[in-house]
Amino acid sequence: MAWRRLLYVWGTITGLFLLLPMLVVIPLSFSTDALLRWPPKGFTFEWYHKFLSDPQWTNATVTSLKVAGATVVLATIFGTTLALGLDRSRFRGKALVNAVAISPIVVPAIILAIGLFFIFTTLRITGTIKGLIFAHTVLATPLVLASVLASLRGLDRNLERAARNLGASPFHVFLRITLPLILPGMFAGAVFAFITSWDEIVIAIFVTGPLVKTLPVVMWTQVTTFVDPTVAAAATVVLAVTTLALIIGIVVRARASSRRAADLVALVAE
Repeated sequence: MAWRRLLYVWGTITGLFLLLPMLVVIPLSFSTDALLRWPPKGFTFEWYHKFLSDPQWTNATVTSLKVAGATVVLATIFGTTLALGLDRSRFRGKALVNAVAISPIVVPAIILAIGLFFIFTTLRITGTIKGLIFAHTVLATPLVLASVLASLRGLDRNLERAARNLGASPFHVFLRITLPLILPGMFAGAVFAFITSWDEIVIAIFVTGPLVKTLPVVMWTQVTTFVDPTVAAAATVVLAVTTLALIIGIVVRARASSRRAADLVALVAE
């Protein structure tokens, strides 16, 4: 009993240690002080009004959402197809291909950013939304790959074989059996891809320009010049969107997992 209490206390301390650096910006975003100071003074929505009315902040937010949305689509397509190819094929050097595929999340971001900068400069897409989408897709695809591969490795291949023996085509087997079973993994990977693109800054600093800036880049620019609580308001928005994405991911994945058994039963009944 004493060990259980000690475990709860230690878990609480660890949780606070992880959460406090993120949550401390929320009170600062409501401060009446014109500078970021702790503890915050008063209570006002002035900085959120400035955030929503200043084109610099709103344009950066819209750009971040556009880039994150496009990144999710591309990363999910590339990561899922790559996972299917690696899981269903047997060839020499498969482990090497897998290592190369996940390398963007292992290699330091600054190295990846420098490499992408020179490649995009050659292709003349530096400073464009298109270039930033491609860069974030490179970073996010391994997350989808890892998530879908985990789902595929837990997949019972006998279900696919049974469907083929009953006369289903390969496409029909994939659509009715494989896809529903790996869909939770795909969605989890898509959520992580969105979060990765939404708050990524190192690569964005290198491949964006004066006309295309994401929300984290504008926040960094403001911090290095003049710091007012608008940055805290922007940070709170980033944190809120990230938290919302995680909650949606958890809820949708839980519902998909609960429906999976019922769908399989219905499929067998057919």
